[in-house]
Amino acid sequence: MSGCRLCQIRLAKNPYYIESISTNIYSIEELCFYLQNNIYLIDQTLVNEKLCNWIRDELGLEGLYRRLSDQLERGGSIGDFILPIFKEISYLSHSEFRKMQEEISKIEIQPSDIRKKVKADYLVEYEMYMNAIQEYYQILKERNPGKLGVQFYASVLNNMAVAYAKMFLFEEAADCLWQSFQILQSKESYRRYLLLLPMYLGEEETKERLEELGEPQEKWEELKQEQKKIYEKAQDHALSERLKNLTPEEFFEECKETYHKSTSS
Repeated sequence: MSGCRLCQIRLAKNPYYIESISTNIYSIEELCFYLQNNIYLIDQTLVNEKLCNWIRDELGLEGLYRRLSDQLERGGSIGDFILPIFKEISYLSHSEFRKMQEEISKIEIQPSDIRKKVKADYLVEYEMYMNAIQEYYQILKERNPGKLGVQFYASVLNNMAVAYAKMFLFEEAADCLWQSFQILQSKESYRRYLLLLPMYLGEEETKERLEELGEPQEKWEELKQEQKKIYEKAQDHALSERLKNLTPEEFFEECKETYHKSTSS
């Protein structure tokens, strides 16, 4: 969807809070936009009586409220619940509506672990890293390699590593990459694992780990050069002049502290 849409229904005085991405919405158009663009994030935290009540009390859509409440009582599918919301204001064109039906049908027959992984990947895009990690963790906790194959779970660990790294939790990210490497022996996972070592280990500890892995002594200098490139690239986007004058170790530690201060409650 592109461009603007005029709101056909009154705006809510009290917004509806979408837990998965920590966002408030004030209109049925915003709800439709979210549903259309985030199908994999639709779950029981959204398909519930609370949303029905908000639609009735804040938007004044009594008829839609009754239809959605009926679907909840019948235990209908996610598609049965959300499609009437689009119909209420003719939000989608006929072709868009059919496409939405097809996408929902495909999702509903997918294995649970695949749906959870895509959901987690969406959450990473929204920078909801801890929520994403919780989804990845559930997949790994209940994994059944015989159903989806070990490659799928290795990819879950790789994506989980990205989420941890985005939070500057480099040791946890490295652990995920090492587990992934143990499963598939992927050269890329191994390379990324090595790159993370200097991010949380001191020089001597990193050298000891490299020796344990059978890496040549020159590998330490290679990692330092790679870290320097990452540091310089990050510095280019730093807004503070003070940050630009820090060493790589100081820079990443400062970024880590700033991130966790901004996300602490």
